[in-house]
Amino acid sequence: MTTHPGARALRATPEGLLWEPSERWVRGRKGDITVVDSRRPVLVWEPGLPVPQYAFPREDVRTDLLRPAEKPHTGLHTGSQVFYDLVAGGEVRPNAAWVFPAEDLAGHIAFEWFLRPERGLDHWYEENEEVFVHPRDPHSRVDAMPSSRHVVVEIDGTVVADTHGPVVLFETSLPPRYYLPPQDVRLELFEPTDHSSRCPYKGTACYWSYRGEAEVPPNVLWSYPDPLPSVAVIKDRLAFYNEVVGLVVDGERLHRPQTPFSAALGR
Repeated sequence: MTTHPGARALRATPEGLLWEPSERWVRGRKGDITVVDSRRPVLVWEPGLPVPQYAFPREDVRTDLLRPAEKPHTGLHTGSQVFYDLVAGGEVRPNAAWVFPAEDLAGHIAFEWFLRPERGLDHWYEENEEVFVHPRDPHSRVDAMPSSRHVVVEIDGTVVADTHGPVVLFETSLPPRYYLPPQDVRLELFEPTDHSSRCPYKGTACYWSYRGEAEVPPNVLWSYPDPLPSVAVIKDRLAFYNEVVGLVVDGERLHRPQTPFSAALGR
């Protein structure tokens, strides 16, 4: 019996990289120029990074738009030595692409995406859906489920939300997030900010800060006004960082978790 490619286990390289083939159709664009168009990308996990990156067969890349980097960033990407500047649309983006130093991936080119958008491409698509920040991890799940749990949110002893109708969002490696109906949140205690963030699983979020004098960081409250279809049920609902507010669920006070967001929140 032939094993389907999607059933393959992660492969490891001597350099510490993990990788596996993907069957998603992935495209990357700089302005109106399609630089990458691949139906056989490879997902690569670098040591110390919790999310994957894509690498693409060289023949699926507009290599005519790449030139050897003038100042290669050889300290990045697990000791990669071969870097390329992207020259497209009258602009040069230094070190936009590179080759991983692994024999398994020698015929593939990777592009900046995660945390370094100013050097990478402008837009990425998996199938026909635009994806932000980083590729979606096929080993992670995001499930948004309507619930009847009783959720109370407190900031410095003040109840700022109280609902029996949350949507609970479960995301791999993160604590549950409780998305609350707007009418059950005391929005008069908050003010909108200019801050926004993007998530490859949920979309683009807008934020509010607490008006009071409690020691909570700004942008403690957020919402997705136009979430991705897979989590459409959270549309316009409001969620708080469990890391910095008091959260009581069905009468039980939850501990404040330590997460990858804790450092940025000052916790």
